[in-house]
Amino acid sequence: MTATNGAQDHHTGVWPVMLTPFTENLEIDWASLERLIDWYIGAGVHGLFANCQSSEMFFLSDEESLKLTRFVVDYVDGRVPVVASGHTAVSPAHQAEQLQATAECGVDSVIMISNRLASSDESDAVLLERLAALTEKVPQKVGIGVYECPYPYKRLLSDEAVSWAAASGRFTFLKDTCCNIETLRRRANLVEGTDLHIANANAQTLLESLKAGCHGYSGVMANFHPALYVWLTENWKAEPEKAEVLSNYLSVAAMTESMDYPLCAKDYQKEIGNFAGMYSRTRPINGYFGNHFSSTVRQMISLGEEVTAFLGLAEEKEEMRLAAR
Repeated sequence: MTATNGAQDHHTGVWPVMLTPFTENLEIDWASLERLIDWYIGAGVHGLFANCQSSEMFFLSDEESLKLTRFVVDYVDGRVPVVASGHTAVSPAHQAEQLQATAECGVDSVIMISNRLASSDESDAVLLERLAALTEKVPQKVGIGVYECPYPYKRLLSDEAVSWAAASGRFTFLKDTCCNIETLRRRANLVEGTDLHIANANAQTLLESLKAGCHGYSGVMANFHPALYVWLTENWKAEPEKAEVLSNYLSVAAMTESMDYPLCAKDYQKEIGNFAGMYSRTRPINGYFGNHFSSTVRQMISLGEEVTAFLGLAEEKEEMRLAAR
């Protein structure tokens, strides 16, 4: 296979799955969102994945989804590319409307949700048929991606679906949640030489997936220490020993996701001054989340800072910044 559009080669590196900050009355907090976007970009991320599960898209109306996506695109203002989903509907007609509307927001690529393409008891053939049909509904001016979102259930793509998407010339972005290095290696071979880029969501397999030919990271931990993922994706070849140590830390740190995400991430964003509150439509703040989670996150970040210093990553970044001036 050969790439059909060299302009799509930028779908590599780190693409945070964006949080949505809310006010106390659960309206979108636009000021906090601006600070979050600047924080991501300041960390050197290569793109942003807006209106995804971490954005609580299943708890947004269609109107809110589009307003959120437009706001991100407008505020980013070309600093990095933006992909977005909002693909939450059940009926194919409604899904087509959502994808078409998202395409009009100025995004780089529109992201389909794999579990919207077939129910858990439907075959891979059904999924592929609906994937092809929806592809025809998306305007040619934007790329297309697929996210194997785990909510409301995880639907992994078959090799046939990955191969079809890669060969179509329309697909640029696969947010992979298989968490299996053998599957990632196989998929990397299937998309080689095409516009379809694989962004691994799983920290534990990330380094090995990069070695296998996958293209980057798009996972929840970029809401805690995106700069470390940026360093890993950009430097793993040149400094393999440091990359192995950093990968080991990131793999363990990623267990933070189990601590009532997205509240743990919103609590951290509040602590560093980006968010005014940790309000969420998916989790009650007075529920399971507790002070011991906050303490654990702080310790995880602190250890990451020690690892960064031990490996000399901060010094390298500063040298690169000065050299670029």
